[in-house]
Amino acid sequence: MPHSLVPAALRYLDQVARSGSIQKAARELHVAASAINRQILQLEDELGVPLFERLPRGMRPSSSGEALVTLARRWREDERRVAGEIRRIQGVHQGRVSVVAMDSHATSFLAPLVEGLAHSHPLVTLSIELATPDEAEAALLAGKAEVGAIFNLAPRRELLVLHRRELPLGCVVAPGHPLAARATVSLQEAMAHPVVLQSKALTIRRYLEAQYSWLFKEGRRHVETNSLQLAKQLVMGGQHVVFTSELDVAAELRDGRLRFVPVRDHGAEPQAISVALDAARPPGPVVKLVAQRLVEAIDRCLAEVRAAPATD
Repeated sequence: MPHSLVPAALRYLDQVARSGSIQKAARELHVAASAINRQILQLEDELGVPLFERLPRGMRPSSSGEALVTLARRWREDERRVAGEIRRIQGVHQGRVSVVAMDSHATSFLAPLVEGLAHSHPLVTLSIELATPDEAEAALLAGKAEVGAIFNLAPRRELLVLHRRELPLGCVVAPGHPLAARATVSLQEAMAHPVVLQSKALTIRRYLEAQYSWLFKEGRRHVETNSLQLAKQLVMGGQHVVFTSELDVAAELRDGRLRFVPVRDHGAEPQAISVALDAARPPGPVVKLVAQRLVEAIDRCLAEVRAAPATD
C-alpha cells in the first residue's frame, strides 16, 4: 500500500515514543517537527489528557500515551496483514511477519527456518526478536509479535496454540563427564556435581523451585546465570551439569559436544515448546505460512537431535 491507512497522528505518536523527542521523530519520518507537534497537541486536546511527559531531554509517553502507542502498533500490524492478504489475492505470497522466540532457538531451528523461507518464499520478510517466555507471551498479547515459539506456555484463552511438543527434562553434561554414559539420572545423583542454575526469569527455574526446592539449599555447589551461552560453556568444561531440554542445547547435541541424560525422578514433568498466535487476531495467509514452517523447523530439529549418534 503506497499510503498508510493508519491516521497520521497515531503514526507520529508512535515515532515520538520510539525516538524520545519530536525533533528525532521528524528526522526519521522526514516530516516537519511543527506538523508532528501540532498533531500530538490536537490529540491531547481531543482526549483531554496529556500523552507525553515533557522532560528536559526529551519526551516520554504517559500511561494514556502508552495505550495509544499500543493501538497504533496494532493498527500497523493489521495494515501489514491486510496488505499481505491483498497481495495474496493478486497471486503474490509476500509480507512481513514478526516472530518472537527464545534465546536458545537462535542456535537450534531459527536459522533453518529463515533459510528455508528465503529459498521457497523470497518475498516473505521475517522480524525475529529473542525474549524470555514471559516477555514472548506479553509480546503476542500486545500485538508486538504475530507468531511465538515459547517454552512452557501456560494455557489461556487469549492465545491460540497451533502446535505443542513435550520435551523431557534432562541433565546435560560433557561427553567425558561421569554421568554421560548413563541411560537416566536422578536429580540427587546430578547434584553431586557442580550445577549451573537458570535465573528466575526463566520458567524452568520456577518449575524446579516449585517441585524440587531442596536443589536451592545453601551450601550446594552451583552458579546461577541468565546466560544460556555461559551455562553451556561451563558444562562443556567437563565439571558442571545443567537441567534443561534438548532444544536449549540442540546444536551441541548434534555435533557431540554435549550429552542429554533424561531425569528419572518421580514427578519430573516434561517441558514443552509451543507455537502460538494471538487468538483475537485471525492470522493472514503469510502468518499461517510462517507458523507452519516454524512448526516444521522445530520438529525437524528435534528429530535430528534424537537421531544423532552418541560419539566419544
